[in-house]
Amino acid sequence: MSQHLAQLTLLVDDYDAAIGWFTDRLGFRLREDTPLGEGRRWVVVAPAGAEGAGLLLAKAATDDQRAAIGRQAGGRVLLFLHTDDFWGDYRRMLAAGVSFRETPREEPYATVAVFEDLYGNPWDLLQPKG
Repeated sequence: MSQHLAQLTLLVDDYDAAIGWFTDRLGFRLREDTPLGEGRRWVVVAPAGAEGAGLLLAKAATDDQRAAIGRQAGGRVLLFLHTDDFWGDYRRMLAAGVSFRETPREEPYATVAVFEDLYGNPWDLLQPKG
């Protein structure tokens, strides 16, 4: 049996604002934007050139979902964005207005820095060692 993760859901408050942030600030590409009726859409973004899992941008529809926007991991790092050019991506993201919570640091496993998405969810930008 073969399995893989296809999408991870990220709650958003507005489809177009989220698409713009991920494509303009992180350089992701829009994989799919399909209307589902009643204002709902199937929206998937992913890092440019990535073959793996994408982010399903899901517009919050209930009060509980809206309350979870920006807190989907309870304050922990939600997602990990791997790169093979940490410093190039870091500088490009800074220039695009991405907010980093810390200065980059060297860890035994990677060069890493925590940044926030447009809703305040923490992410790791990291270049693994070796």
